[in-house]
Amino acid sequence: MGKDYYKILGVPKSASDDDIKKAYRKLALKYHPDKNKSASAEERFKEVAEAYEVLSDKKKRDVYDQYGEEGLKGGAGNMGGGGNPGAQSGFTYTYHGDPRATFAQFFGSSSPFNAFFDLGGAQTGNRMFLHDDDFEMDDPFSSIGFGGRGGGLGGPGGAFRSQSFNIHGNQGRNTKDKLQDPPIEHDLYVTLEDILKGCTKKMKISRRVLQQDGSSRKEDKVLTINAKPGWKAGTKITFQKEGDQARNKIPADIVFIIRDKPHPLFKREGSDIRYTAKISLKEALCGIRIEVPTLTGEKIPVNLSHEIIKPTTVKRIQGYGLPFPKEPTRKGDLLVSFDIQFPDNLSQSAKDILFDALP
Repeated sequence: MGKDYYKILGVPKSASDDDIKKAYRKLALKYHPDKNKSASAEERFKEVAEAYEVLSDKKKRDVYDQYGEEGLKGGAGNMGGGGNPGAQSGFTYTYHGDPRATFAQFFGSSSPFNAFFDLGGAQTGNRMFLHDDDFEMDDPFSSIGFGGRGGGLGGPGGAFRSQSFNIHGNQGRNTKDKLQDPPIEHDLYVTLEDILKGCTKKMKISRRVLQQDGSSRKEDKVLTINAKPGWKAGTKITFQKEGDQARNKIPADIVFIIRDKPHPLFKREGSDIRYTAKISLKEALCGIRIEVPTLTGEKIPVNLSHEIIKPTTVKRIQGYGLPFPKEPTRKGDLLVSFDIQFPDNLSQSAKDILFDALP
């Protein structure tokens, strides 16, 4: 009977083009030999690629649906009395046998795993790998819509710029006859807790996709961002050519820019974080014991009972800051500043006491 390409991809015969793409994306990432080291992974990777190449092409799929794998190869000269259209029309297809080529055409790289966030090395052109799961998640999608001209997302483009990560490799921005719209930038706000541990953000986008007949239709797609521990505000993650599709236009790149979400207790300063403790003038002069909160929820006791605390006083608690981007096993420090609350007024007797007591 030949190979059952629908079964290989795990989709029904009625599957849409989008269903086939999603199935291939999921399985190709799962069985890629650079990631999956099991003995059967390479063969499954090749089967999935072959199934996708057949089912994603309308002509191949039509012949396959009617005559199966044998019909594609033009081998069944007379099938069920109806003949083989592949053989009669001269149409034959045999898979080229290179699943990495299929993968590269789909993802823009034959093996993005090798460049997965290598922030510590000296090499340039680091790329972020798009890890596309089953899209099962606890948090709802953040949803973004994109206009056809490549701009107009909510929020400013932002003045900060830092290290950039390309999702699909360094594909050309222009061809001889086509121009590309400007990148579509969107601020992605993350908490300091996210930066401390790293996090995964799934962003749902809506874009226009060009059809074979020249028309376009709306398509929803989920982009996955794996934010690594210690990423700086301004880090840019680029998904190449994921904007609206139009004739004679290269789709715009979609760029997410990491921004710090305001925190109720801390402010980031590089890899350090700063906490400001509010104390009274009496506590500043006479001493105090305080408990300093941390990003992990732990509280650190600090004994200042034998110190005079000045407005410029800063206490440094080592190793309780954020990871260094290029060396995530090391962390910055937690800086403790003081906001000394002065009284609004003093009685004359209090002034006299202070006048006599203070030098």
